[in-house]
Amino acid sequence: MARSRSSRRTRTTQTTGRPRARAGAARMQRGRLGAPAVRHRLLICLIMAAVLMISGRLVWVQGLDASARAQEAIDQRTVSRTIPALRGDILDRNGTTMASSVERYDLWVNQLQVDEYLQGSKDAEVKGIDAAAQELAPVLGWSVSDTKAKLTGDRGFMYLQKNVDPKVRDAIISLKIPGIGADRVADRIYPAGSVGGNILGFVGADGSALAGTEYSFDDELSGTDGKTSYERGAGGQIIPTGTQQTTPAVDGNDLVLTIDRDLQWKAQQIVAGAVDKWGATGGSAVAMNARTGEVLAMAEYPSYDPNNPTTEDGQYLGNRSISNVFEPGSTGKLFTIATALEEGTATPESQYEIPYEQYFEGERIKDSHYHPDQKLTLAGVLKNSSNVGTVQISEKLEPQVRYDYLRAFGLGETTGVQLPAESAGIVHPPEDWTGRTRYTTAFGQGYSVNALQMVSAVGTFANDGVRVNPSLVSGVRQDDGTVRPLGQPDSTRVISSDTAATMRGLMDNDIEDGENNASVTGYATAGKTGTAQVGDDGYTASFIGFAPADDPEIVVGVFVFGLDTFISGNTAAAPAFSELMTFTLQNQGIPPTGVPGREYENEW
Repeated sequence: MARSRSSRRTRTTQTTGRPRARAGAARMQRGRLGAPAVRHRLLICLIMAAVLMISGRLVWVQGLDASARAQEAIDQRTVSRTIPALRGDILDRNGTTMASSVERYDLWVNQLQVDEYLQGSKDAEVKGIDAAAQELAPVLGWSVSDTKAKLTGDRGFMYLQKNVDPKVRDAIISLKIPGIGADRVADRIYPAGSVGGNILGFVGADGSALAGTEYSFDDELSGTDGKTSYERGAGGQIIPTGTQQTTPAVDGNDLVLTIDRDLQWKAQQIVAGAVDKWGATGGSAVAMNARTGEVLAMAEYPSYDPNNPTTEDGQYLGNRSISNVFEPGSTGKLFTIATALEEGTATPESQYEIPYEQYFEGERIKDSHYHPDQKLTLAGVLKNSSNVGTVQISEKLEPQVRYDYLRAFGLGETTGVQLPAESAGIVHPPEDWTGRTRYTTAFGQGYSVNALQMVSAVGTFANDGVRVNPSLVSGVRQDDGTVRPLGQPDSTRVISSDTAATMRGLMDNDIEDGENNASVTGYATAGKTGTAQVGDDGYTASFIGFAPADDPEIVVGVFVFGLDTFISGNTAAAPAFSELMTFTLQNQGIPPTGVPGREYENEW
């Protein structure tokens, strides 16, 4: 009996222990899956972290970084426009305008704003684009329908019309049509047309300088553009309370040339007449003050009108007085004879026996026209323009000496007038004067020059033996009307005063008053012809001289290019020289020879 009770207790204990364990496990499982307090605590932590992050960012944006954010917004709303500077004027020596910039405007429209236009009042029957078109059309000279089409659309910016007169711009702005505005631009004009076009140059459609003094002196003429900036709304309208800044444009300086406009016009007419008369391909004429180097006129034919250069042949858009090179021909004899006089190897009375032709170390040199043997002085060699006689004179000079003098006269280097595309010409060093070249360089062949170089070189004789580099620009005009020079031209003494005086007398002897194509009524005139063949381009005829010969002030050169046959400078160029010299002396107010203080007698 005892064993039976003990066994029951044991079974009872074992039986009741398992259900209690299962109940505890169930309670633990229910706690893990359905405890809202845990989830709530976790969610609150996440929310608090997010709030802290957002609050921190808000404090950073609105507090510590507010100015940067605000500036970024302003930058996005701000637009800028350039205010173009007006180019300075180009004036002649007397203050006459030869190039000028006139104020013009480019009209534009923001199509998104035009519909806000109220004509008269809010009760007006016609409003918006229809009203704007009716108001704008007669001012622009358009039809209402065409104007309406221009104003209609969704473009924030579009040009309506470019290059309009300031009066038209003012009339349009006064209408106060929303979205209509104007930008100042400049239009370059040349009042005298083709007069001086080869000197002035021209500008492109965008106002950029492309040629002539416009290009060379662009830094002085161009000025500095200004700028205006403002804040605009989503529709493109200016925000009245927004930031607006304007830096005004600084217009360019006025450039004063040495050119005389009336003289330049006359020079162009004269050279055109000579070219047409002799059937040449072109010509140049230069008038210069022998004492100062100021170029009074530098004419070309054919030339161009800088108001409309794109319609012209491109080959005429330069300046052939400085870019076209040629052999000077007989004018070059002046430099050989001046060198001989200066070096003391000859005098005006030195005598020479001159055949029509002569061989020098196997090289045949002949004069331009047949003649029997002659006995001539140095003065006679120059007057008769003898090639053979000039070579005889040069044989007493070393080639290096003759070369040095040619360079001293300014040949083989640019003149310094600061125009684009100037050629320095070609003067080969004496070691390259081999064979025939050694002799031809004595009478103006075997080296090349440009027209302005030659006028400047001959001007040395007129200016007491001192060569002054030519100049085309006097300087910049100041607000008070005075002219600020842009530097002084260089000067070089080439020969002595005595040699220069002798050369003036010899050159005056070459022009017989009243009987020569180059003579100038009332004035003693000195000069020299030149004719040379230029490869396959025909012949170049020239005449260069100065007046009054007793006290020279003006040196003039006329050059006729591309002659089909040999025509002497005395025939093709001298008459044009006479006409241009006459006009220049009168234009510059220089009294004739023979008036009190101007008596003159040439010993030669």
